[in-house]
Amino acid sequence: MLSKPEHNVIPVWLAIVRLLRWHKPEGRLILMIPALWAVFLAASGQPPLLLVGVIVLGTLATSAAGCVINDLWDRDIDPQVERTRDRPLASRRLSIKVGIVVAIFSMGCAGVLAFYLNPLSFWLCVAAIPVILLYPGAKRVFPIPQLVLSIAWGFGVLISWSAVTGNISQPTWLLWSATILWTLGFDTVYAMSDRDDDRRIGVNSSALFFGDRAPITIGIFFLGTILLLGCLGVVIHLHIAFWVCLALAAITWVWQYTRLIQQDLPNSAYAEMFRENVWIGFLLLAGMIAGSF
Repeated sequence: MLSKPEHNVIPVWLAIVRLLRWHKPEGRLILMIPALWAVFLAASGQPPLLLVGVIVLGTLATSAAGCVINDLWDRDIDPQVERTRDRPLASRRLSIKVGIVVAIFSMGCAGVLAFYLNPLSFWLCVAAIPVILLYPGAKRVFPIPQLVLSIAWGFGVLISWSAVTGNISQPTWLLWSATILWTLGFDTVYAMSDRDDDRRIGVNSSALFFGDRAPITIGIFFLGTILLLGCLGVVIHLHIAFWVCLALAAITWVWQYTRLIQQDLPNSAYAEMFRENVWIGFLLLAGMIAGSF
């Protein structure tokens, strides 16, 4: 006798965990990283612990809401993609109504946390909401939807920096620009595993838009990230620890580029490179903190 499909036997609570992507923490952590970069740099390495807690919980709640909103948009597309066909809304393990409730609850948690922030940071949180809501639809009409995701990621920098200083200055924009390019880089890597499915379905991605030039474009994004972070380090006078960590990050990105230019990489290689960027982000965070003293 054939066994039942997995999505028919997992309990509802586990399906909700998967809907929120809490079983894949790297995606939650990589959103948190730019926000932590900003809060520690803006506070010269010593932000209030309560603010750090608000930033951490806020990014977790926001990324959870973003995942659910994405799956609501893509509930009819995800079943056609190998990587996403078992997601709870795609497999119909959870209903649209449950998805909407979970999304509202997650956004509500983020909203409550936003009230702790100063007025500028609060209104930046409000401004981020349309980007979060509309990003999943970008792949249907915009040739580089990863740019919309990058802008959403960039709000973490603006919100966190202004939460410390009450303003946005030149260093803020340098870090924001570096975050945009870094996100374009690692998310284009991630999109390369879905190229065949995306082409067949007819949705857009940066991996399809850049085509055979995707590896060199990713290399340019990472190079731009290095240069912008280097400029930031000069402007705010970061010390040797930051430069050591930036050099190690640059070496890792070069190594990723040398792998990307190879032909016929398995999809697992792109997922592995995405996970490596999580560790690169935390390495840079350690350098930013240590280099601030």
